[in-house]
Amino acid sequence: MIRKNQEFLNRVNILLDMALVILAYILASWIRLDFLDGASENMAAVNEKTVLLALAYSVVLFFFLSLMGFYNTTRTRRLSWKIRTIFLCVTLSILIASTLLFLFRLVEFSRGVLLIFYLATLIFLIGKYTFMRLVLSRFRGKGYNLKHVVIIGTGKLARQYREDIAAEPELGFHILGFIGNRNLLQNEDPWLGSFKEVENVLSSTDINEVVIALEPEEYNRLWAIIPACERNGVKYSVIPFYNDIIPNNPTIETIGKSKLISMRVNRLENLGWAILKRGFDFIASALGLIVLSPLLLIISICVKCSSPGPVLFKQTRVGYQRKEFQMLKFRSMKINSEQDTAWTTDEDPRRTKVGAFLRKTSLDELPQLINVLKGDMSLVGPRPELPHFVEQFKDTIPYYMVKHQVKPGMTGWAQVNGYRGDTSIEKRIELDLWYIDHWSVWLDIRILFETIFGGAVNKERL
Repeated sequence: MIRKNQEFLNRVNILLDMALVILAYILASWIRLDFLDGASENMAAVNEKTVLLALAYSVVLFFFLSLMGFYNTTRTRRLSWKIRTIFLCVTLSILIASTLLFLFRLVEFSRGVLLIFYLATLIFLIGKYTFMRLVLSRFRGKGYNLKHVVIIGTGKLARQYREDIAAEPELGFHILGFIGNRNLLQNEDPWLGSFKEVENVLSSTDINEVVIALEPEEYNRLWAIIPACERNGVKYSVIPFYNDIIPNNPTIETIGKSKLISMRVNRLENLGWAILKRGFDFIASALGLIVLSPLLLIISICVKCSSPGPVLFKQTRVGYQRKEFQMLKFRSMKINSEQDTAWTTDEDPRRTKVGAFLRKTSLDELPQLINVLKGDMSLVGPRPELPHFVEQFKDTIPYYMVKHQVKPGMTGWAQVNGYRGDTSIEKRIELDLWYIDHWSVWLDIRILFETIFGGAVNKERL
């Protein structure tokens, strides 16, 4: 029943999206041609042809959203993912529409209508799904629109899943009960039976989904549990016993009958995304060096006058694929013998007065734009470390070397969250790994924005 209702609601949802797109076009045409200009002779004016074109556009947009899995029936998609997907697909489809207008030389078609249409479509669709999420969250919080789940397993993984579900009631999952060893459950946990009773329990029509959460020593039971789920037509998911070490986005490759789970894959291994990130880095660093050249000149003069020594400080760091490179900074200290084996500390006596200010404001990092332009670094990524510390941490900090699977950055997720300099290396690595697993263009833009507007000034004392 839920599946049939969900299919019907999905169709209604898609039709409503298409209607909102057509309404966005009608509104855009009215605003630009009637409200602002007071004339509607332009070929973008609302008529049968343009409404049909808006309908065709909505079909193309629906196609792109479908390719992204936007209309798949899953409750675990976050609102932020939906907003990013809408933005990406609407932008792509409007670029295609603009290209077609250019190719067919429809120069009289109002570009103002197209721009307002683009903005109105984003506002309508994002507003709709934000409103829907708020309404559903409230309904599910009151016990409506719930998906009833049976957990097979009573060990650590099963209890963790129960806690995760309890922490996010807006997802609308309701645990009917557990199958497994009753002695491992708390008194308030509903017990449905032992592993031997799986078949009888799954025959119930009240079950929407089964979550299999077995401990390593229980995995021999899978060969009985999964066929039981299949026979009863119940949708099931498996929480692997290596849940704590598996990344967020593993990939599965097949060689013959062997299925290989790639445990550490990042989106930047995709050539298209890598080219996009590198292209942005190259253009942004080149423009940055040009625009900031007067400031760079002033800082260079101040550094030169502050103490004897070179303007730029070159330091060997470990970068992409564990290769060493020379990272550039404005020199902020007097020449010393510990520059390759020690971190700078708050109120470090080696700092010059100019250097203290540069470090406080992160202006000493600006020459790394040259590293970005050369390709040694990226604007955003895990901060590169000294070889001395890499050798020290690789054996003591779990997953430390994973950070070298992407290019190091001038700023990063750890830095905008307050972990820079002499701070917890464990927490920094945790945040760096989160960045690698969750990388996206929008995440890079967010990190750059937070760095420019607040993240550049650190807690070091002058």
